[in-house]
Amino acid sequence: MNPTLSSAKVLVVGAGIMGAGIAQVAAQAGHSVYLMDAREGAARQACAKLRESLDALLAKGKFTQAQVDGILARIQPVDSFAQALDAGLVVEAIVENLDAKRALFAELEALLSDECVLASNTSSLSITAIAKGLRDPSRVVGMHFFNPVPLMKLVEVVSGLQTAPGVAQAIFDLSKAWGKVPVHARSTPGFIVNRIARPFYAEALALMHEQAARPEVIDACMRAIGFRMGPCELMDLIGHDTNFAVTQAVYAANFFDKRYTPSLAQSALVDGGMLGRKSGRGIYDYAAGSKPPVVDLQALPLPATSHLQLHSRAHDTQGMTDWQARLQAAGIAADLVTDSEWTGMQAGHLQIRQTDGRPASALGAQVLVYDWHVPQGGAPVLAFAASSGATEDNIALAQALLGALGFAPQRVADQPGLVVARTLAMLVNEAADAVQQGVCDSAGADAAMKLGVNYPAGPFEWLGRWGAAEVVQVLEALDAHYRGERYRVSPWLRHAVWQAQHAA
Repeated sequence: MNPTLSSAKVLVVGAGIMGAGIAQVAAQAGHSVYLMDAREGAARQACAKLRESLDALLAKGKFTQAQVDGILARIQPVDSFAQALDAGLVVEAIVENLDAKRALFAELEALLSDECVLASNTSSLSITAIAKGLRDPSRVVGMHFFNPVPLMKLVEVVSGLQTAPGVAQAIFDLSKAWGKVPVHARSTPGFIVNRIARPFYAEALALMHEQAARPEVIDACMRAIGFRMGPCELMDLIGHDTNFAVTQAVYAANFFDKRYTPSLAQSALVDGGMLGRKSGRGIYDYAAGSKPPVVDLQALPLPATSHLQLHSRAHDTQGMTDWQARLQAAGIAADLVTDSEWTGMQAGHLQIRQTDGRPASALGAQVLVYDWHVPQGGAPVLAFAASSGATEDNIALAQALLGALGFAPQRVADQPGLVVARTLAMLVNEAADAVQQGVCDSAGADAAMKLGVNYPAGPFEWLGRWGAAEVVQVLEALDAHYRGERYRVSPWLRHAVWQAQHAA
């Protein structure tokens, strides 16, 4: 089946926020659109709200009157499928329930032409399962938009086991014509975005559950590398009931793979009705006048210190050369050691090392470890942890030296991977498994995460920045510490390490 959808009439089923947005995007692209909802009058109400939204954009100069009139004229609310028998594409955006979607497509298949493509906007349900029982399951495909539909560029084009390649390609091409950026995905739990994004929330919840870091520190660390919101504030915005339900669905759909285990900390929030902003309290308190706490960005004064050494591995000298210049500007001389086995600073017996995933206490008595960071990126917040044997004077010295480099160091518990390193390593690991299993390719994963959830970089872009060996080292340290399936290394990453070693 190789349909042509460039001029197809579109039937959008479901007139909620997503359905109305899809109808708007299709109409903006010039398609005639039928909009239907099972609730009487809902489609007309959606059109009225759309008119208000477009009028507001008209007032701001985003649209002309002719454009607004054209979009609204091309959307026709209908009360029955009999009024849309000439539709060439259906996009359903109804309740996220497998039985309901199956029943809808079975009804539509009996009414519409054999050439009509049946697309689901499901965010997590199996396209293969939705198509089960249909006379022609090859024309069922996922067309997953992101909210708000008119603004978000990403569309996941999801193929089930029986989806015809021509159908998936037709939806891919149509999405482009609608001004979107489509990525192909195979129908597996969570598709691309909802799957790869799980560690962003899960690692923050794990740190909170272990009382390893305050939520405001976790958020500040992730914003420091370019995320618009930290995981704790984002979960509060999404709603913990919604976020927890998605995690449970992915966990169950993966046959209870320990990597996706839901968090007891989040379960407690949901049980207590602390759902986030919409309930007035979640991880943070949103009661009248309350604001989430902020971290202290004030650096400690630099005490007198002996001559420093800056350590770097042979392939990673640029970062330490930059540090040497910054310290010199602060009046601190530092020699550069470029063939070291670790990266960081040394002052006498004190070592201040970039984390390789291991806790500071596993590296020596007078050792501090600091988190991965992005040079010149965002706010200067940087997590660090001290060995259980480190003296208070050495901890203060390390904080002052990190402050002299422009960071605002934040102490967290001496747990493996700190905040950023463990989170990014797990995001990369999940993306690597997705590629290994044929869910998407690396370019698709990067595009999906940047466009679907506004990540500052894609997982494979981070991988290119830090290297597969460094990512695997962090994951292995986490796995050795926690002993379970959660932090197992993707085979794809192990092969990447071997390839790099052979190339060298």
